[in-house]
Amino acid sequence: MAKDCVNIILFGAPGAGKGTQAEKLKMKYGLSHISTGEVIRQEIAAGSELGKSMEGYISRGELAPDELVVNMVADYVERHRDTVGNIFDGFPRTTVQAEEFEKIMNKNGMAVDMMICLDAPEEELVKRLLLRGLESGRADDSCEDVIRNRLKVYHQMTEVVADYYKKTDRVCVIDGAGSIDEVFGRLCDAVDSIRNSKK
Repeated sequence: MAKDCVNIILFGAPGAGKGTQAEKLKMKYGLSHISTGEVIRQEIAAGSELGKSMEGYISRGELAPDELVVNMVADYVERHRDTVGNIFDGFPRTTVQAEEFEKIMNKNGMAVDMMICLDAPEEELVKRLLLRGLESGRADDSCEDVIRNRLKVYHQMTEVVADYYKKTDRVCVIDGAGSIDEVFGRLCDAVDSIRNSKK
């Protein structure tokens, strides 16, 4: 594995724009991208055993169990050790997941370089998610009560994950408000800084 491999956690509340920005970063830098939420939705659509076990949690706006998500990510990391870098989108979402993630990365000779947090006002997030629900048909984006529950769960259980990475100075907060291209420009500045530090 190349020493300049870049591993980024793209972090933020539901609706912060992680998926959209991850795709743009993937195209620009040639990074691999895993969205745990997308993998789970694919499993649900396929009617797999994993999908069936996850469906109830997702429909209520709750987090999927740590063990299932950690195993999914461990499998991904094992298969992407030789990439130029990875974007982890939607993971880790709990401190337990963050602790397990460190073990997974260490086992594979890798490390998390930076958690990049997309920060946007809550009402903006709700608007974005309702709009996304209309456009995509995603059930968890179509009901405002479910959306607000997801945001509540994020604040209670997920936001604290940033504290885990702050202990080792691996958190960069980006303003997630504005146009997609404006936010992307800020993200590129952060990624370029990480890449330059590894040269």
